[in-house]
Amino acid sequence: MVEISRILVDDFLQQSMDCVNALVQAVKRHNPENRKGVSLFTFKDNQRINETFDGQHFFLRGSVEYSNPHLTVEEMQGIIGTRLLEVSTNYFYEKGTQTPQHEDTEAICELIKKPNRGKVVGFMLNTDDIEADRYSMNPLKESIVTSGQSAFPAFRVKTGPLKVDEKFAKKYEKIMICPNEIELIRTQLENSNGSYLDFVDSVKFTQMRDLSETFGIDLILPVLRMPLTTLQNEDKNGLLHHIINETHQNFESVKQTYDCMGRSISKRTTLLTIPHSAKGFGSKRAARGKLHFNNSNLESVNVKYKDTMLYPNDMDPDDVAIAKCEDNFNVSAEKLSDYNFTETPSSPQFFLYSLGSPEDAALWHGVGVFAATQLLQSYASIRETCQKGQLIKNLKEKYGINIEIPIQLNLRPDNVWVHPKQRNIDASIGCVQDFTDLAKMGMHIDHLTKFE
Repeated sequence: MVEISRILVDDFLQQSMDCVNALVQAVKRHNPENRKGVSLFTFKDNQRINETFDGQHFFLRGSVEYSNPHLTVEEMQGIIGTRLLEVSTNYFYEKGTQTPQHEDTEAICELIKKPNRGKVVGFMLNTDDIEADRYSMNPLKESIVTSGQSAFPAFRVKTGPLKVDEKFAKKYEKIMICPNEIELIRTQLENSNGSYLDFVDSVKFTQMRDLSETFGIDLILPVLRMPLTTLQNEDKNGLLHHIINETHQNFESVKQTYDCMGRSISKRTTLLTIPHSAKGFGSKRAARGKLHFNNSNLESVNVKYKDTMLYPNDMDPDDVAIAKCEDNFNVSAEKLSDYNFTETPSSPQFFLYSLGSPEDAALWHGVGVFAATQLLQSYASIRETCQKGQLIKNLKEKYGINIEIPIQLNLRPDNVWVHPKQRNIDASIGCVQDFTDLAKMGMHIDHLTKFE
C-alpha cells in the first residue's frame, strides 16, 4: 500500500513546484534587518511549550481557526500544505532549485516525517479575535450562547461554563464531528485552565500528534496568536499599539487607511479597530460603528453592538450561530491616537495587525471562493503605502518589520479538501474514514503574483 505522504508529495511536486521555486528565490534574497527573535509555541500533554526562533529565519504563515475546537479537513490541508512548502523549500534551497527527480521525492518523504530544522520555518498565525462559533460548527455552541459569550472574542471566552451540546453532537455525528472527537473535547474541557484559546490549541495539537504517524508527516507547526494576545503582552510603545496610534491621528491618516482598503471615507462606518464593550462584547460582525470628525480632527468613535447572525455551516444553512449582544457607547479619539489596550481593548482589522506577523510568505485557503480577494488587496496596499514612507512610520527602523509584500500562496479553490462523500469543507478530520481519499484530492497550491 502506497503511503499517504508519498501520494501527497508526488502530487505536490508535480502541481506546485512553481511555488517552491518562488520561495527558494525569496529565501536567497532574504536579509531581514533588525528583526527580533520570534516567540512561538506548541502544546503537549496540556502543557504549553515555548520556543524562540532567530529573526533571520524565513517565516511561512499558515493558520487554523479558534471558531471550532477540533480540526477540519480544510485545516488539515492547510497544515500539510504548509509543511510540504516548508520542507521542500528548505530541501531545494540547500540542494539548488531544479526539476524534482525520483531521489528528491524520496528525500522529501523522509524529511517530512521529522521536525523542521531549516531556514524556512512554517508556523500558524491563529486569530484570537474571532467569535467562538463564527461558522456555526462548534460542538459547544449552546453553552457559548447561554453563558453570554457568543459575541466575545475567543481571547476572552472562558471554558468554565462550556459543555458539549448534545443536540449538535447527535445532529452532525459523522457529518461534521465524530464521537471520539467529542470525547477528546470533553476530556480537554475537564483539564482546561479556563482559557478557551489554550483549550482549543490543546485539542488540535493532540489531534495533530495522533495523526502524524497516520499521514507519515510531522504535523506539528508552532503557533502565534494575534492580535489580542499580542496587544495584551505589549506596552504602549509596542508595534500594534503604534499601528493603531498612527492610523487614528487625524482625518488624513484615517482616509489613507480607508484608501488601502479600497473604501470611500464618505460614510465613515468602517472601524479600523473595533473597541470592545465593557460587557465583554468584541464581535467584529456584530459591531456597527461611526467615525466622527471636526474638520481634520478625529473626535470620537461610536460603537453599537446588536444581536447578529454569524456564518452558516456547510450542512444546514438554517442552523446559524448568533452573536447575542446589546450595547452602545462612544470612545474618544485620544483613546485611539494615544492607544493603551489595557484601558481600551479593541480588535484591529487584519490587514493592519498582520503587519506585526513575522511572515515572509503566507498560505491562504481558497482565495476567490473561500477567502476574500479584497482582503489580499488591502494586505498588499498597506505595505505599498508604508514602503513609500507614508501613514505608519518607523516600522522597519524601530520595529524591524519587513514591509515588502510577502510571497502569497493559495490552496487552489477547486482543490480545497472536502469530505469525500458529503463534500463539505467543515467536516472534522475524524469524519473521514480513509485518509487516502483526501490525499488523492491532491495538494495544488498557486503562487499569487497579482491581487486583482
